[in-house]
Amino acid sequence: MAAKQPEPQGLKMPQATSIWLIENTGQTFEQIAAFTGLHAIEVQALADEEVGLGIVGRNPVKHNETTAEELEKAKADSTYVMKRSKPRGDIPVVKLRSKGPRYTPVSKRGDKPDAIAYLLKNHSELADSQICKLVGTTKPTIAAIRERTHANMSNIKPRHPVDLGLCTYAELDTAYRKALKAQGKDPDQIKAQQEAEAAEARQRDSEMSMQGPSSGFDFSNFMNSGIESKSSGAEDDNQAGSF
Repeated sequence: MAAKQPEPQGLKMPQATSIWLIENTGQTFEQIAAFTGLHAIEVQALADEEVGLGIVGRNPVKHNETTAEELEKAKADSTYVMKRSKPRGDIPVVKLRSKGPRYTPVSKRGDKPDAIAYLLKNHSELADSQICKLVGTTKPTIAAIRERTHANMSNIKPRHPVDLGLCTYAELDTAYRKALKAQGKDPDQIKAQQEAEAAEARQRDSEMSMQGPSSGFDFSNFMNSGIESKSSGAEDDNQAGSF
């Protein structure tokens, strides 16, 4: 098990920092998640390029968020979580907003229907109340998208709510597990089954790519058929000439 999350203030750019750690260190997803404050599933999604496309990695050592010594310790021990450096006194401490209704910036409110469509398509186990909490929407809006009666239905395209910045992977994973438990299903068992199916799909894709693009097509037969066609054509011409 990875060590407990360090206490100093959160990182300024956790996703960019995660990408840098993925690309430049051999740390596990759990190590990176514990240091950056992201969910391990979100770190894995960043590694698989499912989200965060275009984000440039951010070196936490150069930005005084940890030290080179801490980085080396984490590289040597897969259970060690890097300690964050204490913020300098000249940097103001960010105050977290108290709990309350989810606020969605005006610039992102138009993305809500796309996020709802994604959740309805890929997470049908979620209750409408859970989607309302995740995205910050209303049940009538969810019903309109489900029944395809939404006023802007023709322009709605399913997009991941995390990629849109409407919720976090941790929040989505918590809601997902809660929904499965409500249906009497074991979330860990379902996850293991999905990972096994994904591994089998990757294995099939790998085997197909190794076979090459020309597999399944017998070029020699094609050539032989062409030669036979020419031969039969020549015979027909000879017969026609004899008449």
